Amino acid sequence: MKHENLIKRLFLHIQYVFSGVDQYDTVAVHTQKGVDFCERFTNFLKERSHIEFEYAKNLKRLVKNYQPKKKDEEEYGQFSWARAFWDLLKELHDLAGQHEVIAENTQGNVMKDLSNLIQDYKQDRKKELQEGAKIQEQLKASLAQLEKREKQYEKAFREAEKATDAYRRADADINLSRAEVEKHRNNMMLKSQQSDDCKNEYASQLQQTNQHQHEHYHTHMPQVFQRLQNIDENRIDKMKSYIKQSADIERNIIPIINTCIDGMVKASDSINAVEDSRSVVNKYKSGYPIPSDIAFDDLSNSQVPDGRNGNTLTTTPKNLNLEKGSVRQTVSGGKSKKRTGILGLFSSSKTNVTRSDDPKEDFSDLPPSQRKKQLLKKIDSIKKEITRETAEREGMLKMKDVYVQNPALGDPNSLDKKIEENGEKLDSCRKELSKFVSYLDDAEGKKSTTSLAVSDDSLSRSTSDGSVNRDPNIIPPPPSIQQPNNDVYTSIPDDDELHSPDEFEDPEILEQYPVIGTCRALYSFTAENEGSVTMEENEEMSVLEQDQGDGWTRVRKKDEGEGFVPTSYIQIHFFDQDEV
Repeated sequence: MKHENLIKRLFLHIQYVFSGVDQYDTVAVHTQKGVDFCERFTNFLKERSHIEFEYAKNLKRLVKNYQPKKKDEEEYGQFSWARAFWDLLKELHDLAGQHEVIAENTQGNVMKDLSNLIQDYKQDRKKELQEGAKIQEQLKASLAQLEKREKQYEKAFREAEKATDAYRRADADINLSRAEVEKHRNNMMLKSQQSDDCKNEYASQLQQTNQHQHEHYHTHMPQVFQRLQNIDENRIDKMKSYIKQSADIERNIIPIINTCIDGMVKASDSINAVEDSRSVVNKYKSGYPIPSDIAFDDLSNSQVPDGRNGNTLTTTPKNLNLEKGSVRQTVSGGKSKKRTGILGLFSSSKTNVTRSDDPKEDFSDLPPSQRKKQLLKKIDSIKKEITRETAEREGMLKMKDVYVQNPALGDPNSLDKKIEENGEKLDSCRKELSKFVSYLDDAEGKKSTTSLAVSDDSLSRSTSDGSVNRDPNIIPPPPSIQQPNNDVYTSIPDDDELHSPDEFEDPEILEQYPVIGTCRALYSFTAENEGSVTMEENEEMSVLEQDQGDGWTRVRKKDEGEGFVPTSYIQIHFFDQDEV
């Protein structure tokens, strides 16, 4: 009876162990939910980045659709409202770029780290679950072995009891022989020995199983659960940092977005209605003189009947002579021009701005004021081209000097053709400049005295052997020889500040040049032409007139001597640079 109670208790304990398993399966399901949540958060960030990219893409497309065309930039670029709108488009484009930064940082930082976390989390979880399953199997095997030993012991115990009862009955039966009794006795002893052996095996297995069970619930499984807990807590902490990081990415972009918005507000504040109106007036004013009063046309004096044949004689009264500036008097060429100005401001742009489909080279088809502006603009562009070509020429000449001194670096003759082409370009630009300056003189009603004809010492001319001279004669003659009138304009003046080139021919005026800067001689130079001055290396001088595109600068030495020196030989500092 005692053994039966022990067996029942063991059986109940085994059932409890197999049914509870200490919530191992529940922990496995919970950790799987953590994996699912990480993957869901990854998908959320992926869709969020896609939305940010699409938003930035649509904003940039919007900016591109409303970006001003080239013709619009020239037509509306001078108005503050147009410039403000274009500045707004630029700020909006920058703002779109910040949304791209949000998406790129989210993908490059958060999503990448999150993907690594999910991969590591899955591997660690799988490893621990396999370890837990192995420990569970070991315990189940131990319990199964215990159950087996228990059944063997129970069977052996039953057989031993039966053998004992059979011996007792045989020993009490007087009809049985001694041999039969001894046989039952031996069987009893054998069964008892087998029962004792099964009992010992059962007890040993029970001891081992209890030890396995103790280690299972107190050591092995708690360690597995602890490692799973650490893995899950690490996942939660990482998720916390990733959520915060995704928020910080957007927070760091907000100041830049606010800067873009401030730029939009600044663009709106830059709009000036008065200045825009003044720009309209300056843009469309024709410059035509205001017509004088229309003379009275006395018809009674214009027609006198001829009594001889009844015909009428037509005479023109003396007081009806056309006066300068009248409506019938044309402004140029005797051709009638349509009245423009404020009265025709809001009419068709083709009527006000374009006089013909094919604009003339001298812009004579434009109103006087507009013609002057276009000519000044053209002159300024030609000067810039001359400056660029001159700098390019100086660079090639210096490079040729280097090749001459060190032939291993290159062939000096390889630059001759380029130098010659550059000289031809400079000659062409100077002719163009001379032509448009004469157009400007004509537009102002002045007699043109400008002559920029290229002399025999043209920059494009080479020596007979094909090489270009590098002696001082290669430097263009100073303006006093090549350009005796010195009439190249240094800047685009206002309409009321233009002067005739004849004014600068007076020697007294030439001597009154104001000092506009200082310069230092980089190299020594010996004057060999009229109008130039000699200078020593590192000599300090005052600048009286900047280079007009001819390669010479007017300077004044400390001994009050004035003249021209090569621009490439000096380092200049203009005073107006200090004011910028």
